[in-house]
Amino acid sequence: MRLNCADYLRHLKDIGRRCTVKVSNSVTGMVRKPKTPKRGKHTPEQLRELILQAARELIEVGGLEGMSAREVARKVNYSPGTLYNVFKDRDEIILTLEARLLDRLQEDLKMVSVGTDARKTVIGLADAYVQFTRNNPRLWSMLFEHRLNNGKDAPEWYQQKIDGLMSCVEEALTPLMPDKKSADIARSARTLWAGVHGITSLASADKLSAVTNETSQALVDNLVRTYLDGLTAGQSS
Repeated sequence: MRLNCADYLRHLKDIGRRCTVKVSNSVTGMVRKPKTPKRGKHTPEQLRELILQAARELIEVGGLEGMSAREVARKVNYSPGTLYNVFKDRDEIILTLEARLLDRLQEDLKMVSVGTDARKTVIGLADAYVQFTRNNPRLWSMLFEHRLNNGKDAPEWYQQKIDGLMSCVEEALTPLMPDKKSADIARSARTLWAGVHGITSLASADKLSAVTNETSQALVDNLVRTYLDGLTAGQSS
């Protein structure tokens, strides 16, 4: 059967359309869609660690406000409800991160060499503290920004970890305060720590420049040396 010109052109277009569909289907089959992590493939402990890692990463990027249960769930590819099968609530996730952070700080403080020069030891502890907060600015801010819901008190272990940090400073100060009671040494340790923390908090919040052009390290060094000078002067008088 002969085709006129119009029929012939329509016939060619039909063949072209069919070829395009075949090629398109072939290419689509060759392109692999990115795989998403499968749920239910983690042990409870693995899931716990995934949640903590995701929460930590969110805080390091966006601070405490950037960490929500929904965002954590999205990062680990589980539903928000699954998080609460592992942790009681958001507070428990944050408290667990805080506990680990305090443990890391205590390990860093323990690495400060303790020699016969108590003054040098105290200065070394302050330097280690400044360096730690500088390396973990948003995680460290989390410790003092976090407020438990419904006015709940922090768990007992939390205070024990804080007391453990304070004991490092107390032990370093004790040789410089031989005639003082343990309560006086504890007060001095907390006074010194509070001063150092104030400086590092301003630095972590990028507010130190509003007060001075000096670095947090220089201010902490000046604070600690001046405070220790006052302690030793009081002992000799």
